[in-house]
Order: sequence, then C-alpha cells, then structure tokens
Amino acid sequence: MLRIGLLTSGGDCQALNATMRGIVKTLFNKSKESLEIYGFEDGYQGLIYGRYRKMTPRDFSGILTRGGTILGTSRTPFKLLDTPEADGVEKVPAMIKTYKQLHLDCLFMLGGNGSTKTANRLSQEGLNVIALPKTIDNDTWGTEMTFGFTSAVEIATKCIDDIHTTASSHGRVFVIEIMGHKVGWIPLYAGVAGGADVILIPEIPYSMDNVIATIDKRMQTGSRFTILAVAEGAISKEDAALSKKEYKKKVAARTSPSIVYDIAKEIEARTGRETRVAIPGHTQRGGIPDAQDRIFATQCGVEAALGCLEGKFGYMIAQVDRKMTRVPLADVAGKLKYVDPKSDLVREAKALGISFGDE
Repeated sequence: MLRIGLLTSGGDCQALNATMRGIVKTLFNKSKESLEIYGFEDGYQGLIYGRYRKMTPRDFSGILTRGGTILGTSRTPFKLLDTPEADGVEKVPAMIKTYKQLHLDCLFMLGGNGSTKTANRLSQEGLNVIALPKTIDNDTWGTEMTFGFTSAVEIATKCIDDIHTTASSHGRVFVIEIMGHKVGWIPLYAGVAGGADVILIPEIPYSMDNVIATIDKRMQTGSRFTILAVAEGAISKEDAALSKKEYKKKVAARTSPSIVYDIAKEIEARTGRETRVAIPGHTQRGGIPDAQDRIFATQCGVEAALGCLEGKFGYMIAQVDRKMTRVPLADVAGKLKYVDPKSDLVREAKALGISFGDE
C-alpha cells in the first residue's frame, strides 16, 4: 500500500488541480502497490487539524482545466510556525502527528516561497516531503518557471490590451496595477506582451521625473495615450534609499489605497493629462490555466510522482535549462528569484523605448 498526502498552500493559482492530477495519474499508472490518497483541506491547516478527505483517482478526473484548488487553500505564515494556534495547538507537532497517524509514505506540497520553507522544516523533522513550485509571481528560487505564472501573465496582458482602446479613445494616461509585491515578473512580461509604454517593478527603482519625461515625449510625438504597467511593489528611488523601518513607516502613513494612485495623481498634476487607474486584482489568480501552465503543471506532477516511487524525498521539482530536475528543499527555502535589471528582456524592452523610470 502506497499512502500519500496532498495539500495546496498559500495563494491559489490556475494550475493547482492540473498538478495534482499529474501526481495521481502517474502514481496510479506506475505504482506496483495499491494507492491510498489523503487530500488535506485548506493547506497546512488541514494537516494541523487532521481535516482531510480520503480520495480516489476518480476525484482527479476532469480537473485539468479547472482553476483554483479542489482541496481549498490558506496561508500559514512560516514566521508564525512555532507560535501556537489561537486554540493553543502547536503547529509542527500537530502536523507530524497527523502524518504519522495516517502512516503516510509521502506528502506532496504545492506552494510558493513561505510554504516551501514549511515543507523544508517538515523534511528536517523526518517527514517524506516533495514540494512543487506554485506561484503566479514566478519568484521561487531554483526554478526557471512556476505553475500559475503564464496564466497570470495572460490575464494581465489582456487587461493591458483592453485598456489600449479606451485609453486611445479618450486620450488618457492609464496606470495599471499588476500583481508583484516583491518581484516584477508578471508586470515585466505582461508589460512587454501588452505594449505598455512604462513598466515599473520593485527591482528597478524609478524616478517620477523620468516617468513624466516619457509621457511628455509621447505627447510631443503625437501619441494620444500612455499606458503604465506598475507592480504593486514598485518603489521610487527616494523610497529605495530609505531604511526598511523608515519605508514601512511611510507606507503605513499612506492615505491612498496603493502606490498606483499616488503615481496617477502626480502624473495628472504634472502633465495635465486625464489619468486613470485600472486594477485587474485577483482576476490574475482566477480562471482556467493556459496551455503552457497545463503542460508545466503536468510535468511537475509526473516528476514528483516518479521521485516518490523511487523513494527520493526532501526536494522541490524544478525546471533548469528547460529540463525538469530536483532541487533540495534546504537550497530553496527562504530565497526569492528576482528580475535581473540587466536581463535580456529588460534590455530589449528598453531598446523598444519602454521606460522603467530609472533613466
């Protein structure tokens, strides 16, 4: 008997179900033992409190194109992992207890950076864990790709596409907020794909003078509109020079909902151009996975299942040099993959005339 546990942790994305389908179908087809599947509800919370469903391969049929997660998800912050739950339950001992009570042979964890740190902790505690790289942000260290990313880029790009016509019709400046609190992969890719004129990401601090100069130049050359793709974590050069404590204090004192509103307000005041804000928000996490996500998620699921059948644990499935591989959890935990300001795509975007506000 091969007993496995599945859980989806952290923010949801479009290809979680496709990944779990890949795991289960591969185990069902390749395992010489009968298969017992436990799906933990709402991420690590299900493992902590023993909330699970006993499932069959049939439960994973027809979910390749279904977004979200059939198991539900939640956030269990790693920094609070050793802090008891509100009812006094100790998280890590409770998770270990559930794992052992069910006599699991492997726990498959689909999650991003914080979730991977918890997976590494459980691996260090002696549990057989395999992580799979889930995040729309594509910021998981050790892998070129995460599932959820390309679907989010598609949605963000469509938002930019749709804004083009109304921006052009009214001769407006549009500031579009794209998900990316600490890293700018989605706004970078969507901005290039959607033909944004300005892309602002956390990795490249901007100057409003440079942003205004780009808008003025477009006006002078006859352009009726300007579109900015702005990461929710975009930061000005002035703010980047502040200490972490000073910056947090400034953000806490902000009266606007987010940085894009401040940027839009300053653009309108300095250029006299009617300026609007557009926020696709959580639509970037929703809907069906695109074809690339379905393929990569399936690959991740297959590779994780094959690793389990080999009796190999304690790693995250990854793509490196466009080949599927395994990266030790200890190497991945606690690290982010940032956009390189000198990367080819940034260089090429600048060659097109796209401004990043830095020059």
